Amino acid sequence: MRAALVGVDFGHSDFAASMEELMLLSRSAGADPISTITAKRSSPDSAYFVGSGKADEIGDAVVNDGLEIVIFNHALSPAQQRNLEKRLNVRVLDRTSLILDIFAQRAQSHEGKLQVELAQLQHLATRLIRGWTHLERQKGGIGLRGPGETQLETDRRLIGERVKALRARLEKLHKQRETQRRARGRNHTFSVSLVGYTNAGKSTLFNAVTKAGVYVADQLFATLDTTSRRVYLGQEVGNVVISDTVGFVRELPHQLVAAFRATLEETIHADLLLHVVDAASPVRMEQIEQVNLVLKEIGADHIPQILVWNKIDAAGLEPVVERDEEGVINRVFVSARAGSGLDLLRESIVEMARNAPRSAHLYQGGGDAQQDDGLADAEPADRQTEQYQHNQQQDQHDGAAPDQATEPGADDRFSTHSKVGIR
Repeated sequence: MRAALVGVDFGHSDFAASMEELMLLSRSAGADPISTITAKRSSPDSAYFVGSGKADEIGDAVVNDGLEIVIFNHALSPAQQRNLEKRLNVRVLDRTSLILDIFAQRAQSHEGKLQVELAQLQHLATRLIRGWTHLERQKGGIGLRGPGETQLETDRRLIGERVKALRARLEKLHKQRETQRRARGRNHTFSVSLVGYTNAGKSTLFNAVTKAGVYVADQLFATLDTTSRRVYLGQEVGNVVISDTVGFVRELPHQLVAAFRATLEETIHADLLLHVVDAASPVRMEQIEQVNLVLKEIGADHIPQILVWNKIDAAGLEPVVERDEEGVINRVFVSARAGSGLDLLRESIVEMARNAPRSAHLYQGGGDAQQDDGLADAEPADRQTEQYQHNQQQDQHDGAAPDQATEPGADDRFSTHSKVGIR
């Protein structure tokens, strides 16, 4: 799909890096960026975000280059999005819609699909009116709507009911995760979560340390679903649980942060965060700052953290461990792809586990306990499929609508996968 990328420079130092990231995001969503249009403003235009003159320039590019979609590197209001689509006569997406579409494509697990659909519906609820021209008319409908209820009100009510069902299902999954965490807590299992900017190499590092074999690709948001594996790190600390989580990005939509809170809870409840950084990125310091902002938003900024500078082979650096003035490990330089420095990383995890505030009584006896904590060393794919089918049956038993919007070929009126994103 031929696309134009639009960005407005409000004087921020990371504007160029943000536009490069938009290019990667659009390609990850399946678009083919043909044109890039930029502007400088002190504040957004209330009607078109970019002003009427720049909107005409975008319209000329749409006609001359045969563009099918225009993607803005900003969050647009519903009114701005409607005005732009009327003026340009093509589909207009903002950054939030683009990221939601990528998440919809990447989600694999039942929980991930539920979370993406919830975020999409919440985003769509304020933009319903732009999809149809008849929504404000009143229609009679036996058994379908109340007296005088417009089509728009009906659609909002149906979306509200679906959101309620999704939240109920996610609450059940939240309780399941809580049960697993309590089991690991009883077994005194040290928990480590990988966090970091998207495409920093978290999943590659996770595979290198745990041999889990999760999906890895050189693209943004290749991994959405949290994967946890138990790893034995020697007699001194025994087993630790390492979790690979979703990557962060600039201006991560609040709907996604809220919807993925259950997934991100693995980060909130971790004993140690391995903050993976792309050492070869020229904007790595800005990416570190963005990740820390999201960690603060979800309440995980108090957890001990090690900066893991990954991709040192591309940056021309050597594997090493750096400590602060108090002798505490704060940075480890590794290459997950080449395997350099992984032994230093394991030793660092062991040291942090040994020196954790509760470790004095947890690791007496050498960590030989092998109680069942509900976490397998490797969960087969067929087990995930069985769990998904069980969850679907449970939804129907509870009276909730089946999860049609997340299944291929579903005929769900509010399957936002086809309304919000690039199709």
